[in-house]
Amino acid sequence: MADAPPIPDEAETRARWGGFAWTAENAAKAREIIGRYPPGRQQSATMPLLDLAQRQVGAETKTQGWLPVPVIEFVARELGLPYMRVYEVVTFYTMYNMAPVGRFHVQVCGTTPCMLRGSDDVMAACKSKGLSKGHTTPDGMFTLTEVECMGNCSSAPMVQINDDNYEDLDYDRTIAILDALAAGKTPKAGTQEPGRHTVEPVGGPTTLVDMVKSNHDYRKEWA
Repeated sequence: MADAPPIPDEAETRARWGGFAWTAENAAKAREIIGRYPPGRQQSATMPLLDLAQRQVGAETKTQGWLPVPVIEFVARELGLPYMRVYEVVTFYTMYNMAPVGRFHVQVCGTTPCMLRGSDDVMAACKSKGLSKGHTTPDGMFTLTEVECMGNCSSAPMVQINDDNYEDLDYDRTIAILDALAAGKTPKAGTQEPGRHTVEPVGGPTTLVDMVKSNHDYRKEWA
C-alpha cells in the first residue's frame, strides 16, 4: 500500500459528498439489487451497491469513480449495517477506490507471470507517458496503480483500464492504447496479439489436436 494515494481531507470531502443520494435510475437499480436477497440478508448486497455508488461518483466527476467516506456511510445506511462493516469491504478489495482517480484507472498486474512476460516494459511505457504509481496525471486523465494477479496469466502481461482488460502487451502496444484513450478513441480490448482471439495457443494447439474439429475420443488410444 506504499503507493496508495492519500485519502482526501474529511472536511472537504463531507462538504462535497455529504448530501450524496442515488439518482432516480440508480435508486431503481439499488432496489433491484437488494431484492435479490431474502429479508435479513441485505449485507450480501454490499459489494454491488458499493460498485453502483462508485460508478455514480464517477459519472458526476467524469472519472473512473471513487468512494468518499460520506458515500460509504450512505451505502451502510441503505443496508442497515454499521459503517465499519462496509468500510472493511472497501479497504479489502482493490476494485474500490478510496481516493479520487483519473478518467482512466490504469491497473498494471505485477505478479510473477506478468513480470516474467514483460510487465516492466508496460510500467516503462506508462512512465514515458507521464504516469506515476499511486498518482494521477496533472490533466486528470490517468491514474496508475500496480496490482496483484487479475487472472489473465495465459495472456500476460496485461492491464485493466476501467472495465476493460488489455492483454499480450509490450512497450509499443501499451503506448498505443494510452495514446488512443487520450485521443478519445476506444482501443480494442482483450488480447493485442494479431490473430489471437482469446487465450488459445499462439500458432495453434500442440496437444489434443484431434479435438479441434470434432469431439475425438482418446480413451482407446490411452488404454
